[in-house]
Amino acid sequence: MNFLSHFYFERQNSSAYVVMGVVLPDLIKNADKDWNLNPQKDEYLFRDVPDYASLLTGWKRHLEVDRIFHSSAFFKEQTANLKQLILPVLQTGPVKPFFLAHIGLELILDHLILTQGFVDTSQFYHQLSAAHTQSLAGFLKFAGLPDQDRFDHFLDKFISSEYLFSYEKIEHITYALNRICMRLWHNPFTEVQLQLLTLQLEEFKEQLNQQGYLKIFDQIELELDQQTF
Repeated sequence: MNFLSHFYFERQNSSAYVVMGVVLPDLIKNADKDWNLNPQKDEYLFRDVPDYASLLTGWKRHLEVDRIFHSSAFFKEQTANLKQLILPVLQTGPVKPFFLAHIGLELILDHLILTQGFVDTSQFYHQLSAAHTQSLAGFLKFAGLPDQDRFDHFLDKFISSEYLFSYEKIEHITYALNRICMRLWHNPFTEVQLQLLTLQLEEFKEQLNQQGYLKIFDQIELELDQQTF
């Protein structure tokens, strides 16, 4: 799941550090795709400092949400549905249909919960700002972050840009997908393909909405509530 979908499960959580922890795995990967941190494997390093413990709780909840989501029937069915919609768009070019369907589904879910008011994106950014402290730096040092200054620069830009508000428009979802694909392929789409992709994403969004997409959030929330982190 993407940033806002992860935040959905903490939308009533007053702990800025848990909220930061919930999106921290993706923030790390966005800052540098080659950084691989696994603080959950050394929990003893974080237990004695409350802020560190909260960050780790959020981190572990992120991993569990992704595990439930990616193993769900919903994920399998909807990536297959989106793949069929976008296959005609990808007759030429390097982009793999399943990869695009996977990422596209996650971004469309963010779009839906944002536009339908299920998350307060301003609150999300406020909590990230509140958790951008020496406690976060200390946690990341113990977790083995290779370059704190580089990550701080990325996080400052991520927060100040408030980029996720752009997900209100489907064409910006297409833009985000294009930017992600550009990390892997040179010139992944033509302009015509991008226009057609926007149309297919719009159709897919309507299908998800009609089929009751919130059921996957309800399923994940139920399973999370049954666990201790």
